[in-house]
Amino acid sequence: MKTESKFVPGLEGVIASETGISFLDTEQEKIIIRGHELIELSQERDYLDVLHLLLEGALPSAEEKEALESKLKGMYNLPTEIYHILKQLPEETHPMDSLRTGISCLAGYDKNLEDASEETNKERAYLMMAKLPALVANSYHILNGKEPIEPRADLSYSANFLYMITGEVPTETEVKIFDQSLLLYSEHEMPNSTFTARVIASTLSDLYGALTGAVASLKGHLHGGANEAVMYSLREVDSASGYEQYIMSKLQNKEKIMGFGHRVYMKKMDPRALVMKDALKQLCELKGDYTLLEMCEAGERVMEREIGIYPNLDYYAAPVYWLLNIPIPLYTPIFFGSRAAGLSAHVIEQHANNRLFRPRVHYVGESY
Repeated sequence: MKTESKFVPGLEGVIASETGISFLDTEQEKIIIRGHELIELSQERDYLDVLHLLLEGALPSAEEKEALESKLKGMYNLPTEIYHILKQLPEETHPMDSLRTGISCLAGYDKNLEDASEETNKERAYLMMAKLPALVANSYHILNGKEPIEPRADLSYSANFLYMITGEVPTETEVKIFDQSLLLYSEHEMPNSTFTARVIASTLSDLYGALTGAVASLKGHLHGGANEAVMYSLREVDSASGYEQYIMSKLQNKEKIMGFGHRVYMKKMDPRALVMKDALKQLCELKGDYTLLEMCEAGERVMEREIGIYPNLDYYAAPVYWLLNIPIPLYTPIFFGSRAAGLSAHVIEQHANNRLFRPRVHYVGESY
């Protein structure tokens, strides 16, 4: 039986797109975003700088950044009807499903939905980025029987996002760390959700449809649910020695340990995890309690010693979010809220130089 080309399960190593957006250089241990190194950006810039970089192709000047933040603040509020729709969802609805519903609904408010030009798509992306903090936070509040929290234009983008989640105005350090986490999650080349968005966009479907599909992809435990799973596992015990025993037990039972390993990094530690590890140290110092850091470090040592794999971003982002008083079910929606910047850039790029994705199969059915 003829096979037209080599079958590669999971498309591992297959080059699916040409892009000027980002690249994971595993040899140099660098994450490149439009010619800039992501880890350096996380130390020197903030999330809105990277949002501008992703959508406009260059880091903003001080004036451009101020204009961007002002523009986003002017679009923070969601249509009241969106909240009415979200209130009809069963309380058992997963927060990612509620988020997916809200994004899909926003398409109905776009008067130029058929316009897929680069400039219109950029404006669409900025609109989405402005509304995602309210959609992420308030879809969760509504599911928990609470009223939506109104956005505050007197706070920075990341401060407002965190405020809408917790209901408390965050400290300067909390804002800096939360913003840093958003920056680190913002773009990461071609994971499943980005591929999903590009496949949908390749049909010339709109940005809302592509992002709706990406939410569904990111909901899966093998992609976006790891940060939640990490925090649930950390809550099972209360000490470093206890966590070491917990992981050893999981390994002996051949269970997957979430927060470790990465399809691309394989035998190296995710460089983003190192940044969040330092953020966890800062928060532990502020709280005067290093228990979570000690537990995570114990887990890191066990996994390196026993099977030679290393933490990814989710492993250290989870306890950081816990110490920022963020509810665990919101970890993955926040991941998406940040990644929407990179996803939007990929949809715009796909539309600008499009070819419909249409792969073939390796047939293993009945002979004919």
